[in-house]
Amino acid sequence: MLEAQKAQLARLHQELPRHNLVVWTGGNVSVRDPETGLVAIKPSGVRYEDLTADKMVVLDLDGNQVEGDLKPSSDTWSHLYIYRHRPDVNGVVHTHSRYATAFAAVGRSIPVYLTAIADEFGVEIPCAGFALIGSEAIGAEVVDHIGRSPAVLLKNHGVFTVGPTAEAAVKSAVMVEDIAATVWMALQLGVPDVIPAEDVAKLHDRYTNVYGQ
Repeated sequence: MLEAQKAQLARLHQELPRHNLVVWTGGNVSVRDPETGLVAIKPSGVRYEDLTADKMVVLDLDGNQVEGDLKPSSDTWSHLYIYRHRPDVNGVVHTHSRYATAFAAVGRSIPVYLTAIADEFGVEIPCAGFALIGSEAIGAEVVDHIGRSPAVLLKNHGVFTVGPTAEAAVKSAVMVEDIAATVWMALQLGVPDVIPAEDVAKLHDRYTNVYGQ
């Protein structure tokens, strides 16, 4: 089932260690198939170099495992909660990337200090509250606090990103960490200025509707 999606997941998971977003077996990517509503997700505790398409786990939105011999990610219930409450989302990523998680550790959102934040996100990257792993609680924090951003920090935990596709969610995860690293460096030098909201809107519109091919 979902052969194309599972192959895509195997490829996209390799982007996480490639961009230094995860270590060992932490982090995960999931994808929802819009036609069937089924979700494919990384199995729990499997090393990234061992992640192949046949190891991915397929579930329905109620958490029933419909394919796969391995246990799904410990974050599965949060992913499913997001999909049930955000019909526009078909990809979810969770990482503990270093700089972004440093902001999460102190419960600090990342304001729009950079044009890169305005371009990619269009709003500040918010920080949600703390919730324990293994239930829908983290998913609820994501849905309640992410707003118009494709990314949210989870206090004392890490990063969740969402997108219309799994690839878009992975891109946002890569951008969050790059942005967080630059902002952290800027904060060592002083206090950056927040870009005015009207300029943020113009930058985001240009990036969304004009930039690229």
